[in-house]
Amino acid sequence: MNSLKQESQMPLPRLLVELISSGRWKQPSDAAIQAAVPFLREPIDFLMSEARMRSESSGQVVGLDHMREYRGSLSTPRALPWLDAELSLFIAVNREIGADLGIALDYRENREDPRVVVSDWWTGDDTLHWREAFPTFTAFVLALNL
Repeated sequence: MNSLKQESQMPLPRLLVELISSGRWKQPSDAAIQAAVPFLREPIDFLMSEARMRSESSGQVVGLDHMREYRGSLSTPRALPWLDAELSLFIAVNREIGADLGIALDYRENREDPRVVVSDWWTGDDTLHWREAFPTFTAFVLALNL
């Protein structure tokens, strides 16, 4: 495991800032999340503050190949199913300890309205695969009626 621990410096999308400041960034029901992201098979909890998002986005699992996270500044670019820890920000994490699940904003293609990627342990081999769930954060918010 890479011992370098660094919080994501990616800016929150304007819509996420507005949702947090207005109190509309709330935990959706498990059923709503399941409907929006059908391949997510375990419960996940939204992170309610920017501080928690930054803390959870510290890249603690970078260097563990089965977790498929890397640091773009130290490696050649990798497409999905890999996640660049320096260009992503977690907005939700597993409810159950040890499930190693997350929903993250992936800024590699769009810094203003990043795509939403979700961890997937159930498709393919015994490694985590990051999958695009929504092409933009805005589309994710609309799907969840936030």
